[in-house]
Amino acid sequence: MLEFAFMQRALAAALAIGVVCGALGFFVVLRRLAFIGVGISHSAIGGIALAVVLGWNPLVTAAVFSVAVALVIARLSRGGRLSEDTLIGVLFSGSMALGVVLFSLQRGYQQDLFGYLFGNVLAVTPAELLVLGGAGLLVLGVLALLFRPLLLVAFDEEVARAYGHPVGLLDAALLVLLAVTVVIGVRLVGIILVEALLVIPAATATLWAPHYRMQLLLSMSLGATSGVAGLAAAYALDLAAGGTIVLVSVAVFLVSLALRPARAA
Repeated sequence: MLEFAFMQRALAAALAIGVVCGALGFFVVLRRLAFIGVGISHSAIGGIALAVVLGWNPLVTAAVFSVAVALVIARLSRGGRLSEDTLIGVLFSGSMALGVVLFSLQRGYQQDLFGYLFGNVLAVTPAELLVLGGAGLLVLGVLALLFRPLLLVAFDEEVARAYGHPVGLLDAALLVLLAVTVVIGVRLVGIILVEALLVIPAATATLWAPHYRMQLLLSMSLGATSGVAGLAAAYALDLAAGGTIVLVSVAVFLVSLALRPARAA
């Protein structure tokens, strides 16, 4: 399959999104932020629809829109008047509805909406691959820079505050990284499926790795492996690439769940 240039780009893109989602997914699972990933990914639809109507760049607009929603969630949840999951439910439902309404103003909106919901890794262009690589390196770089304070906040916020770490800013930074990762994954596996890649490899890693550093490395490895294996299976069986990548991740998780008791014994 690597004889084709588009498959080479798809493989590179699947590897990149697998590694980035695996790294960020470590914190998503550790801090139980899976629902936030769902909320941000759905809010991206509002940004994409706005870009389509106004003739702007869809991914850039979706990134700005998703980051804004993430920051609003971080700010309002710190106020304490409403729980974080309530705010996420309100904001992502509103953003999703805005996107559907704006898409309905365009002729052929169902096809456009379907494309963004489920993605197409096989259609990644060289320019998009460069953007994906740059954004992925940025996310990984910021995660590496903030790894220790983010880990400390995940285990105990009060201790993190005692050490002088800005917990609110760290939470906001993590949400922004999550928003950026969701948007760069939209072009590959779509809004609906990128949230799965933020959870499943990291959840599988927790079944096998007893130490957090090993969990992080295994999560990244599983994300990359699922991307490659899913793409190869999609090519061989003529299936949808994005969905196949996620199904491979789910299969690995279920097998791990079944084998883990035997390993522990």
